[in-house]
Amino acid sequence: MPDFCINPKPLKKQFLIISWLFLTGIGNLSAQTVTIAAAADLRFVMDELSNEFRKANPGISVEVIYGSSGNLYQQIVNQAPFDIFFSADISYPKKLDSLNLAGTKPKLYAIGHLVMWSAKLDVSKGIELVTGIEVKKIAIANPRVAPYGKRAMECLKYYRVESQVKDKIVEGENVSQAAQFVLTGNAEVGLIALSLALSPEMKAKGTYYTMDEKSYAKLEQAYVIIRKSETKMDVLRFVQFIETEKSRKLFSKYGFKLPDEN
Repeated sequence: MPDFCINPKPLKKQFLIISWLFLTGIGNLSAQTVTIAAAADLRFVMDELSNEFRKANPGISVEVIYGSSGNLYQQIVNQAPFDIFFSADISYPKKLDSLNLAGTKPKLYAIGHLVMWSAKLDVSKGIELVTGIEVKKIAIANPRVAPYGKRAMECLKYYRVESQVKDKIVEGENVSQAAQFVLTGNAEVGLIALSLALSPEMKAKGTYYTMDEKSYAKLEQAYVIIRKSETKMDVLRFVQFIETEKSRKLFSKYGFKLPDEN
C-alpha cells in the first residue's frame, strides 16, 4: 500500500484555479508580450502609457525599444520582431504600408513640436542665440534617420543661419541622445522634441523656446501594426488603449497636439 493517498477533490479545485488564471490572463502561465518600436521622442510618454496599460491588463507585458524612426523602420524591413511601430513621421509607416509590411493603415496619433532647449543660456531670444559666441555646440538628432533632426535642419535653413552654425552642430543617433548631449553640458543648446523638454529632469534643469511651426515641416506622428501581428489580441488591445481618454491626456501632458485638435 502506498505511503500516501491522493484526494481527488483538492486536485480538481487546483485545476479549476489554474484554468481560471489562464483564461483571465493573470499570472505567468498566460503572459503575453507586446513589442513596440517607438520613436525616441516618445520615451517618457510611452513609458507612462505602458505602465498604465500593464495595470489595466496584468496578463500582458509591454517591451518598448526606442530609436530614430528611420533606423526602426529599417529594422522592421529586415524582419525585426516588432508588433507595433510608433513613428515620429508618418512617412515611415506609409513606406511600410507600400511594402505590404503593415497590417493596418497608418494612424495619426499626435503632432510633435520642435523646441530649442538649454540648461545654461537664456533661450527666450530665439534662433539668433545659436549664432552667438557663447554657443559652441548645437545638439540635434541625425537628420538622415531622425525626423526631429531633419526638422531641426529645416528650421536652421528657414532662418538662414545654417551656414553660420554648421561647424557647431553635433548629431545624436536620435532626438533622445541629442537631448542628453545638451542636458549633460556637451552642447550649450539643443533643437529637440518638446516631449523631452517637458520630462521631469529637463524641466528641472533648463528652459525651452518653442520654434515657429512655419519653420519646419509638420511633425505628423503615426503608428501601424506590423502585418504578422495584425490579429494578435494583446496587440489590438494595446492599440485600443492608445485611443482612450487616459492616453490622450498623457500625450497632451508631454506637449503633443492631438490629431483632432485645431
